[in-house]
Amino acid sequence: MENKSWVGLLVLCLAIAVVGLAEAGVPAIFILGDSTADVGTNNFLPGSMARADFPHNGVDFPFSRATGRFSNGLNSADFLSKQFGLKRSPRPFLSLNTTSLHKKSFRGVNFASGGSGLLDITGRTMLTFMKFGKERIPFGAPFVNRKNVISLSEQIQQLSLVKSNLAAIKGQRLTEKLISKSLFFISTGSNDLFGYYHSNTSFSKEAFLSSLELAYEKHLKSLIDLGARKFGIISVAPIGCCPSQRIYNTTGGCLEDLNDLAIAFHSRLDALLFKLSSEHKSIKYSLGNAFEMTINVIQFPLAFNFTQVEAACCGAGKLNAESFCSPKAKLCPNRNNYLFWDLFHPTQAASKLAAVTLYNGGPQFVYPINFAQLAKA
Repeated sequence: MENKSWVGLLVLCLAIAVVGLAEAGVPAIFILGDSTADVGTNNFLPGSMARADFPHNGVDFPFSRATGRFSNGLNSADFLSKQFGLKRSPRPFLSLNTTSLHKKSFRGVNFASGGSGLLDITGRTMLTFMKFGKERIPFGAPFVNRKNVISLSEQIQQLSLVKSNLAAIKGQRLTEKLISKSLFFISTGSNDLFGYYHSNTSFSKEAFLSSLELAYEKHLKSLIDLGARKFGIISVAPIGCCPSQRIYNTTGGCLEDLNDLAIAFHSRLDALLFKLSSEHKSIKYSLGNAFEMTINVIQFPLAFNFTQVEAACCGAGKLNAESFCSPKAKLCPNRNNYLFWDLFHPTQAASKLAAVTLYNGGPQFVYPINFAQLAKA
């Protein structure tokens, strides 16, 4: 973690060339997960409180359009997709119609939904706490009867529907081949950890992590049953260093207990993927260590052109982290120098760095192979 040679290795990733989908042998990209990969899913959920389809979100997107991405511009799903020759992430599932699947240019679907997690309850009834002044407000609890998020279970059901429609159009054999050679990117887990950490549950840390591991195994097996064979998994970043969490620390430092949860979750995920790959010889995977990638930037920010790695660019109050980004929020002018866009999410610049590292990075950041190697596996 503290080896400065890692800085050079991470910077080196930025110099590698981009490979197109066709050249890499990847017919399509399917993206599942939470707000780190959501490109507009929650725009279609009128009852959702986890939305970003309003300014200042999207201020650096073409025409300063707020698309529903929790970013000033593109997010990691976009930049990963760009590495494989797409203009940006595939469209959200809820924006599609059957015509979209007929197109020769079909290159995948994004199912990710902000606020979701590994557990179906996450984003619905589990409390995610925000802090306004000295008061902790349970966020999301009053909306349990409204469609707040698309759970990961539901995202996989949507994928099943896409597969069925593709089979009706292209035939079962071609569809099975397409699915088996496509990439499946998954970025989730943060919201589950936030919910557990800020709850008053008597559930032990180990028992909770075991429940997440079992849930992840169930989801991955469901995807394997649908024919998925290539998985690009992104683990949880040091979420205790998010501006929203730093304000709980009187020193403004990271919440290390929350970071420890993220580290423990990564270890369990690593073991789970190894086990599944042993049981299912046809699957290949890359596990992105978002914790090490991000903590490296926090420790050596200037090496990556960041001058602010503690405060949010868009928000209000202490560290600009006591409210969500909104049209009335305070907006920083030098967004490319900020690690965090809002109280939870990375800036476009940080998302690009993460995606390039996942694509080209060495085993200290993405293991056992990187995403570029996964595409060719």
